[in-house]
Amino acid sequence: MTAPTSPEAFVHPALFYRGEQEYLNGTVPFIRDGLKTGEPVAVAVPGPNLALLQEALDEDATTVHFVDMTTAGRNPGRIIPGVLRAFADAHPKTRVRIIGEPIWPGRSSLEYPACAQHEALINPAFRGRNATILCPYDADRLDEQVLTDAYATHPVVVSRGHQQPSPSYAPGHVVERYNLPLSPTEGAAEAHVFGVDELSAVRHFAVERAARLGLSGTRLEDLALVVAELTTNSVVHGGGSGAMRVWAEGSQVVCEVRDRGHISDPLAGRRPPALDQRGGRGLLLAHLLADLVRIHTGPDGTTIRCYMAC
Repeated sequence: MTAPTSPEAFVHPALFYRGEQEYLNGTVPFIRDGLKTGEPVAVAVPGPNLALLQEALDEDATTVHFVDMTTAGRNPGRIIPGVLRAFADAHPKTRVRIIGEPIWPGRSSLEYPACAQHEALINPAFRGRNATILCPYDADRLDEQVLTDAYATHPVVVSRGHQQPSPSYAPGHVVERYNLPLSPTEGAAEAHVFGVDELSAVRHFAVERAARLGLSGTRLEDLALVVAELTTNSVVHGGGSGAMRVWAEGSQVVCEVRDRGHISDPLAGRRPPALDQRGGRGLLLAHLLADLVRIHTGPDGTTIRCYMAC
């Protein structure tokens, strides 16, 4: 498969594949075509597909940057800044070619809304950039809704070797549709209200509670940083105060921060800041450190939930 043609600098096709052979037919030529034209190539896919491609590429694999998406993309909000933009920004003077597979069978219903928003937000995040990002979808094993959303988040779809413009491309609608209120969670702790004078106390409270719930070591340190950033954001940008809860959910510790602010930029926290930018890194840090970040924002306020595996 050659990269889909487009007058735009950025090209973002979805690849619907059925079985290993269709996967290889849609990805290996894409990679080798990039290598032949001198484009840096990155492959960020789940572990089993990573191994499949490394074997199929043979010696060409040594010139490709491989990333296990089940680790690097565990939190979908981490993929744009930590995987896609990180690779593209490392090669600012040339076109790059990336395979990114952020949705695979086994992704939970809790994770999926953030996955769909991620795919939609790739488009504004790379607008005007010289890049091609191919996103494979397992058409046999993923839910029909996932494939429907893929049409909405990709301007071009490739299926069974045929390329066609998506008839329902509307990434902004996907971002809005999955900006879902976060439902109350059974067993969640009582909210701990804070203002500027309580920032230190609320951080200590969160760390102590998370430790009691089983978080330890570097994960506990990561949670402390996330809490510090999010609560400070609430004071500075969210009306001067907020409310925080910490509870256990399965094998994860969940930290939730609510305030009266409204996040108007859908790419907030997913866009690497300029080197000379002061501040503006709090939500980005949460995305980079947490295993999942879910956000609901609107005129009445914002709720951010960060999930940390014990």
